[in-house]
Amino acid sequence: MLASKARPQIQKVLDPLSEWAARSSVSPDMVTVIGTIGVAGGALGFFTRGVFFVGTLVITLFVFSDLMDGVIARARGISSKWGAFLDSTSDRVGDGAIFGSLVIWYAGDGDSLPLAGAALLCLVAGSVTSYVKARAEGLGFSCDVGFAERGERLLILLVAAGLYGLGVPYLLPVALWFLVGATLLTVSQRVVHVHRQFVRSGRPTLAPPAGAPASDPAAGQPGAAGGDPSGSASVMTAGSGPDGAPIPAGAGDTPPAATPAHQPQQPSVPAVPRIAPGH
Repeated sequence: MLASKARPQIQKVLDPLSEWAARSSVSPDMVTVIGTIGVAGGALGFFTRGVFFVGTLVITLFVFSDLMDGVIARARGISSKWGAFLDSTSDRVGDGAIFGSLVIWYAGDGDSLPLAGAALLCLVAGSVTSYVKARAEGLGFSCDVGFAERGERLLILLVAAGLYGLGVPYLLPVALWFLVGATLLTVSQRVVHVHRQFVRSGRPTLAPPAGAPASDPAAGQPGAAGGDPSGSASVMTAGSGPDGAPIPAGAGDTPPAATPAHQPQQPSVPAVPRIAPGH
């Protein structure tokens, strides 16, 4: 919410630079890739060593590329689904590098396993937050809700890390634990929001895949063709064996052919005994 309100003001500062880049031969995809490499490099190169102030400056510098690439693409009229996909994927890489670097720091020289766990929770919950929104929109639901979206989380973390690097105590640990609760709350809000839309829409179901066979309503009924052979009606006997055990139908020799109904059966004639000659 906070980042969404601040975005127009930040965009006004970046517009002249973005317009210059749009007139040049710089590709928006290249800007996205360079920004991702810069964010990941700044986090892994500085945060893992506890150099938070300089690391925050480097990361913040390259984070602005996330705003520039879209302006360049729109100015040239080359906005595409591929660009949106690359931008979202790059955001996940950058976030993972930032929080992963904090996990490495606190698990090593930072000497705080609870804070390493908090950074790890922020990393996992942040990924789930983005996935919930992407999956919901892919299914046709809106999901633009949440207490702490990516912009807010990144802003809080970078401000806290920068001031912590200048010597303000406890600020970064407090920010990490705050982000744990805020991110989990955001995930819950989005799940509830999507479920409410699902209920209001009449609980639609997913369409079966193309080419899938239609389901047979009689399938699964005991004794039905193609149903569950474990039903009691599926066991047919044709008599009993010498030990009294039932003989399944069709087992053993081939049954004799049925006599046609229109042909009368011939009475059996006793065999005539043969008489030897001379007797």
